[in-house]
Parts: sequence; structure tokens; C-alpha cells
Amino acid sequence: MIYAFIEDQRAAGRSVESVCEVLTSVGIQAAARSYRRARAAGAVLARQVLALAYLANAIHALALRYETATGAFRLTPAGLYGRRKMTARLRRLGHDVSRERVHRAMKLLRHNGIRRGRMVRTTIPAKDGNRAGDLLNRDFTAAAPKLVWVTDFT
Repeated sequence: MIYAFIEDQRAAGRSVESVCEVLTSVGIQAAARSYRRARAAGAVLARQVLALAYLANAIHALALRYETATGAFRLTPAGLYGRRKMTARLRRLGHDVSRERVHRAMKLLRHNGIRRGRMVRTTIPAKDGNRAGDLLNRDFTAAAPKLVWVTDFT
């Protein structure tokens, strides 16, 4: 798929190195050496790799929307989904996917869901609002061991 794109760009007169450099800058791993090795050996992409690429494309289409006004991608509501909800959404749309394949595709895209939950509250102030007094007046020196004990309640 990527190699066919590089082949089209070569036919248009562009060098393999420059095409691979542009693809790498937008997040697609492409190396001129890999392209030439695949072309020389007549290699065919593995079925699993191709299926992963199609799945990653489907997730990208669900999670992001291109805005022509700003020229950038924005998250859609489905873009907030984690792996579990994304798997369910893809299955509803007719894709035959498993949790692991969705996990691999989302990892490839570096896409994580948003966790919505309560923050853990570690310190709860007293109802009267009074704090303990400073009994040492910030003087933490002691004449002998075990005479001054200091604790932090933050």
C-alpha cells in the first residue's frame, strides 16, 4: 500500500528518499532501504500487516475529522473511546475485529481513550478550618536525640 504510493510518486519524477522523508514526517514509517528491498525481492505484504493497516485507517476515520478551515484534525466523540468501546463501535459498523487487533491498531496510532472518573481526594480539611499550631516556632533543632519530633500533614 505504501510501496504502491512510493511507486506512483517515482513515476511522477520524485525521488524515493524525499517521498520517504515526507511520509516519515507525517507519522508513517517508511524507509527507502525497505522499499528497495521489497521491490527487488518482489515481496508482498503479509495479510496480517495489511489487515492491521486497514483497521488503523478505520479507527483514524472514526476518531478524527479533518477541518478544512484550520487544516488540522479534530477529535470526534468516538475519538474519546478507549479500546473496549472502540471495539464495540467497530463491530456495530460491521468490522470483524478482536480486542487485541484494536489494541494493536490503537497502539500503532498512539491513540488512547479518555478516562472519566473522580479524582482521588487525599486530604480533606476539618470542618472548623482550624489548623494545628506551630509548637516549635519553626525551630527544628534539638539539644539531644529524640527530644523534638516533627511530622508533616500535607
